[in-house]
Amino acid sequence: MIEKSMSGSTATQTGDAPVRELVRASTRLILEQQAPSGAYPASPSFSAYAGYSWFRDGSYIADAMSAAGEIESAERFFDWCSAVLTSRADQIRHIVEESRAGRPPSDEHMMPTRFLLDGSEGNDDWWDFQLDGYGTWLWALAEHHTRHGRSLDRWTDAIALTVDYLSCSWERPCYDWWEEFAEHVHVSTLGCIAAGLSGIAAMEHLDRERKSAALTATSSIRRRVETDGVRARHLTKWLGTEAVDASLLALIAPMNFLDPLSPIGGETIAAIEDQLTVNNGVHRYLTDTYYGGGQWPLLSCFLGLAQESAGNRSRALELLEWAASTAEDNGDLPEQVEEHLLDAAHLQPWIDRWGPSASPLLWSHAMFIRLAAALGITKHPHTPHSRPQTNDKGL
Repeated sequence: MIEKSMSGSTATQTGDAPVRELVRASTRLILEQQAPSGAYPASPSFSAYAGYSWFRDGSYIADAMSAAGEIESAERFFDWCSAVLTSRADQIRHIVEESRAGRPPSDEHMMPTRFLLDGSEGNDDWWDFQLDGYGTWLWALAEHHTRHGRSLDRWTDAIALTVDYLSCSWERPCYDWWEEFAEHVHVSTLGCIAAGLSGIAAMEHLDRERKSAALTATSSIRRRVETDGVRARHLTKWLGTEAVDASLLALIAPMNFLDPLSPIGGETIAAIEDQLTVNNGVHRYLTDTYYGGGQWPLLSCFLGLAQESAGNRSRALELLEWAASTAEDNGDLPEQVEEHLLDAAHLQPWIDRWGPSASPLLWSHAMFIRLAAALGITKHPHTPHSRPQTNDKGL
């Protein structure tokens, strides 16, 4: 267990000019970096990320831009996702047909997790088969529609392809958020898929067959998580373990897969606070060695969103303040900081491989914007949606 201290912390007030300025600067950076295609680059300068856009990162960035009132930017990203999917319609249909026939394609024939900014696939080796990003893009579309009343019609074909793809693939092991542990079924992945399928099904945009498939998959996911993805009353990193992972926070907020006021929601927040949080900085998981296992500003923002949704506004403000404190002199927010490494021996080998840790990371800026919006610190505060329907387990 990591010892944690919050002594000396002063919660940011909603009128603080530095926080508002960082929100504005973050919004400008994302707008400036958005490619003509609509893709959001993960990081403009980090050697392993430059030139690539992820469905996962990009969908959270689009949700933040939508929450900040940047409707056109968000929809340009949705257009890019749609083009990526519809240009691969034959591949997706083949995956669906083979999966339904009991012959699921091997991992290398599934959809990649990241693409070049023009929508093509790069030649770099990567840990590519990940399902969560496709659920996250459906969820972000549904949130955007609910928030702004925008039509989903121009993405109809891409939505249908994604629903088909996820409905027949959700049970498969795949890489997690962090491109690791491909042999497991990850609870955060399942939650992202369920949030996307249930969110888009609620939009009354699917035909009857696809809506039924989406809702059936969502119910099955919830039962699977309840049975195998809960230990010691909290969600777990993957099915069958007792470990936690900070990516689970997204399932509480902003994705509303898990009610923050339920017993499991509260215990999941508490476990991440207790095990992974030090002086308001949040680690990915306890055995993390990537760049020494530092603390991620975007994860502090996810924790802030979870705490805000649970009614702990002052705690959310503390976490927002810590994230702001990690900004470099030029305002860039990094992927992670080195203040409390879990395994310092692994820092230099990663620097030798790829250079210093990514900065700026657009996803970090996006989650800062998104938490600020949830706290009403932007001119377009996010309006919380109704809690998901739950059973006595909080799922």
